Amino acid sequence: MRAWLAEHPRPDVEVATTAAQAETLRAWQRTLHAGRWVGIHWPVEYGGRAASVTQVAMYNQELARAGAPPVLGRVGVTLVGPTLMVHGTEDQRARWMPRILAGDDVWCQLFSEPGAGSDLASLTTRADKTDGVYRVTGQKVWSSYATFADMGIALVRTDSHARPHKGISMLAIPMDAEGVDVRPLRQMTGEREFNEVFLDDVVVPVENLIGPEHGGWRVANTTLANERGASFIWREQVLQELAIQLLSKACARQGGTRDPRVRQQLARSWIDAEIFRLHNARTLSRVARGEEIGAESSIVKLFWAATSQRLSETAVAVLGPGALLMPDDDDAVDGGQWARALLSTRANSIMGGTSEIQRNIVAEHILGLPREPR
Repeated sequence: MRAWLAEHPRPDVEVATTAAQAETLRAWQRTLHAGRWVGIHWPVEYGGRAASVTQVAMYNQELARAGAPPVLGRVGVTLVGPTLMVHGTEDQRARWMPRILAGDDVWCQLFSEPGAGSDLASLTTRADKTDGVYRVTGQKVWSSYATFADMGIALVRTDSHARPHKGISMLAIPMDAEGVDVRPLRQMTGEREFNEVFLDDVVVPVENLIGPEHGGWRVANTTLANERGASFIWREQVLQELAIQLLSKACARQGGTRDPRVRQQLARSWIDAEIFRLHNARTLSRVARGEEIGAESSIVKLFWAATSQRLSETAVAVLGPGALLMPDDDDAVDGGQWARALLSTRANSIMGGTSEIQRNIVAEHILGLPREPR
């Protein structure tokens, strides 16, 4: 893979905020797919390489070292494809899975709602079945790349009288259908990766139901298990190591490494990176042995969120005012990456389960502490 990456230069796009950038990332995915480097964890019969968890970790580390961006269709590759393998029909797998790998269909995830994030079972988006179709009405939020998506995998309520977890179904919704309104959300970095999606009486064919009707919660657990087990964490480990190297060089250029306080901060960053690597190695060893990770994944998530934020705070503290300038400023240190990191890492303690929730999981399921009385 390292040899292949050396022969195929990466695109100079990390996050797509324009149609042109999205098309660049879609073309990059097609290039990867031509070399069979998309969905390597998928079974061979579905177009993958049947890669082990160790190989997938190495794959993501090599992509990060090469400076290659994530594929535009990563929701389809990491979440939708594995869900279809377990719960999809043969027709659904034949219709959607090859297009996912090739980048012909980019998918987005339509799960979270303004009032249903951490408590996903309280979602209110309705899907009423009439005349052989579902009519979907509601609102979704925090949908990555929904602006450029061809399809959306959505959790909807198909039985309003059932208990919260029992009346939910999963639908595949064409994002160009009448009644779908995608509105980008501007982040404080200036990027627009996330979106809110309004669904106003959207007609969805019944054959787009994934899994049993009213049984979407069990289907969603398959999807969420793949999200929590997704290997972005291996990529983040390498990116953190590379960032520390860049920070050390920048400090040396400015003469900051002569200051013992700066050297102490850099040493702390290297220690953080090593602990992060060891956490990941332990997790990888357990997964490779076929063991369930469960609550221990919360430890890795907590540590990653804290260390990524601390690294950017260290950078702007030791590099001076130039590190607080954004990429569009010619005087920005290292192209403005430190200011962008300072802003973007604020979300790391929220995304994928807030740090407060992760601490509760660690306390209850690992340390065995009692729940607080209600």
